[in-house]
Formats: sequence, C-alpha cells, structure tokens
Amino acid sequence: MSELSQLKIIAHIRSDFSEKFGIPRQSGLVEELKATVVFEPEFRNPDALRGLEGFSHLWIIWQFSKAVRQDWSPTVRPPRLGGNERMGVFATRSPFRPNPVGLSCVKLERVELHPELGPVIHVAGADLMDGTPIYDIKPYLPYADCKPDAVGGFASAPKEATLRVNCSEELLARVPTDRTDALLAVLAQDPRPSYQNDPERVYGMGFAGCNICFRVDGTVLTVTDIQNA
Repeated sequence: MSELSQLKIIAHIRSDFSEKFGIPRQSGLVEELKATVVFEPEFRNPDALRGLEGFSHLWIIWQFSKAVRQDWSPTVRPPRLGGNERMGVFATRSPFRPNPVGLSCVKLERVELHPELGPVIHVAGADLMDGTPIYDIKPYLPYADCKPDAVGGFASAPKEATLRVNCSEELLARVPTDRTDALLAVLAQDPRPSYQNDPERVYGMGFAGCNICFRVDGTVLTVTDIQNA
C-alpha cells in the first residue's frame, strides 16, 4: 500500500466549478469565489474546529483528483510559460506530480454548524473543483507563513487580469445573482490555456450550474451565451 493511499479524506469542497477549465490558476486570485468545506461523517465533530474562527486564512491540503496517474514525468509545461517550455515538476505547481497533492491558501469567512452536515467551513478564494477531496486543514500563521522577501522564480508576479469582459444584462441575469461578481472576475483572469489565441473559437466553462460560452479577441472577452447546465 502506497503512502498516499493511507491518507484519509476528511472532507470535500463544494464550489461553483463543475470542471477544471476556468478555475483560477492559484488560490486567492479571485476572492469573490465562495466555497464550502463539508466534512465526511467520521470527522463531523465540532470540537475538531474549536478555535478555528480566530484565524483569517487557512491552508487546505487536497488531492488533484482528476490528475491521478500511475507514472510521472520529471518535467512539465507550465501554462505561465505558454506551454512551450519545460521546467522541473518540483519547480512548478502542476497537478501532474508523483503524488497528486495540492496546497491552497483561502480566506476563512465563517464556520456554520449545519443541522445535517455538522460543522461546515465557508471560505473565499478557493481554486478547487467541486467535489475535490481534502486531506487536511491547517491555520495560516502570518509570522511563519508570510515571507515578504521571498523570490518567485519564473512566476514572481501574478498574471494581470487584462481582459475586458462584455456580457449583456440579459445573459448575466441567467446566473445566480450572488455569483455574478465572481463570474466576471474569473473571466477577467482569462480562463483560456496560455497557448490558445484564436479569436473565433468559442469556449465553454461550467460555473454555478451554468455553461458559460465566450470568445476572446485581443483583450476583450465577450460572453456569447449562458445556458443552464
């Protein structure tokens, strides 16, 4: 039995992303995104979260559940470099790793004691697909985890949200009202793979129970349709 298979899944994330496409490339880039952490029955003990609300942010350790594979490659093609240059897998946050484990820093909004689900954690800024398995949750400690002088290598700065989003009021009205700001912020981040730049191509993104269709021409993203998923 491998080391990874001995880890227990303690919870799953509930988010607006039904698929990988469109998810922000890092946590915290779109704080308008709301999600919840729902524990497995074995771990629905409120005592396990005692003191958690004293922290503003959390680390979530999770599984790249859609990237589990038997083999691995020592190099990958980071989207930040346009998918054209190979870097060492341990110099990236690629999901294609020897162990498909991810790490995200999210903002803690509140802890709810649900009558059926037990303690549920409400977070903002998560970069996880709906249903992602969670292995562990740890508090973010500013004095230890924040390194102002850290160097970020080839990803030293976040990608600028350079796209202007055009979406008619009629189409936007098809999205739940409490999700519209998050949707527009996600689209502004440019969900496309970095190596795709066809202005005629129409992309589809699952979000908040809808299929968001759009195309990008230069720095303008136009939503062409929004359909119920």
